[in-house]
Amino acid sequence: MNTAPQTVARHHASHGTLLATVPVADCPPGEVDAVVVPTNRPWGYLSTAVDVAAALSRPLVVLTSGSASPERTAKLARGSGVETLVLDVGRLPRPLMPRLATTEVLRGTEFERRTDTSLKRNLGLLVSRVLGWERVAFLDDDIAVPRPRDLDSAAGLVSAGFAAVGLAVGGFPDNSVVCHAHRETGGEQGTFIGGGALVIGHESMTSFFPSVYNEDWFFLLDDHGLRRSAKTGEVLQKPYDPFADELRAQTEEFGDCLAEGVFALLDDEGGFGAATDEGYWWEFLLGRAALIEGILERLRSRRRRDDEALRMEMALRAARKRCRAIEPSLCVRYLKALAQDRRTWAEHVEKHPRAATDLRGALDVLRLTDHGAYVARRTR
Repeated sequence: MNTAPQTVARHHASHGTLLATVPVADCPPGEVDAVVVPTNRPWGYLSTAVDVAAALSRPLVVLTSGSASPERTAKLARGSGVETLVLDVGRLPRPLMPRLATTEVLRGTEFERRTDTSLKRNLGLLVSRVLGWERVAFLDDDIAVPRPRDLDSAAGLVSAGFAAVGLAVGGFPDNSVVCHAHRETGGEQGTFIGGGALVIGHESMTSFFPSVYNEDWFFLLDDHGLRRSAKTGEVLQKPYDPFADELRAQTEEFGDCLAEGVFALLDDEGGFGAATDEGYWWEFLLGRAALIEGILERLRSRRRRDDEALRMEMALRAARKRCRAIEPSLCVRYLKALAQDRRTWAEHVEKHPRAATDLRGALDVLRLTDHGAYVARRTR
C-alpha cells in the first residue's frame, strides 16, 4: 500500500443489526427440499449431514473433491437410506460454468483463491434449479445440527419473503483468523450468518458465490446492498485451530478485508455508498492494518510465549503482510467485477429452468452422467 489518508476506519465488531432475528417458535411452517454439502475431506465427515437428511427425509447433494471419495460417500448414503446425488467437481465438463470476471481479476496474483468451495456451492445452485427445488439448505461438513427441523423453520422464513436465512452458529465461533485473534486477545467480536448453515430460496439462486474468502457474504448482496436476510435456530461449529497454518491467514485476508469493508458501509449507510471509491478503501485498509497491529500489541503485552501465542503471532504477521499488499484500486475493480458477474450468473441460471423430476434426470439435463456422478436411491 502507498501512503494513506488522514482518517482511519474502525473495525465493526458485529453486523448483526443487518439481520432479522426470528425465534424458531415464530417461524411460519416450511420445509427444505434438499440438503447440499460441499466437502473435500474423508467420507466420515459427512455422517452429520447424512443424519440430518435422514431425519428430514430429504434428498442430499454432496459435492466432492480432494480426500472425499465419491464412491465411499455413495456407499455411506446407501447404507443410511438417504436419496443422494454425489458429484466429483474435478470431473465437471468445462462449459458447465460461466467465465466470471471476479475470478479473472485475481487470477495469477497472490490473492487468487485456489480452493473449490465456491464452485461446489454454485454447482449446488444449478442442480437445484433444474430440479425446481424452492428452498435448499447449504451445510458444511463440520457443522452439527442439534435440531434438524430448524432448517425447516428457516425454510418457512424464506417462503415468507426472506432471500436467505442462516442458522445461528454456536459452538466454536465462525470467524476469520484475524477476528479469532481479535477475540482471543480481548477484542469484541461477533459472528454472522454464512454458507455453513444457510437456507435459500429459488429466486436467490440467481445470485452466486464468487471465488474468494467470505463468498457466502457476497452471495447475500445485490446491486443495492444486502438482500433481506434473517437468522433463526442454531447449529454448532466443530472446533478447529485457526492458527495452525499461517497460509490460512494469508488466503483469507483479501476476502476478509473486502467483505468487512463492504458490510461496514451497510452498517453505517444501509447501502454500498463509497464501495467504489478508492479513497474509502485507502481508509479502510489503513484501519485494517491498525486492527492487526493492535492485536499483535495486545498479544505481546501479555508476554505469552506458549505454542498457541506463537502460532497466533505468525498468523497475524502473515495477514498483516497480505493486507499491506492490497491496493484500493483492486478492491474497486473487484467490486465492479462482482456486479458484472451477478448479471452473468443470473443469465446463466436462467438457461437452466426446471427440467428434471429426479436426481438422475438432473444428471442428464446437466450432461453429468459420465462425469464422476453417483446416485443412491432411498431405500427406506
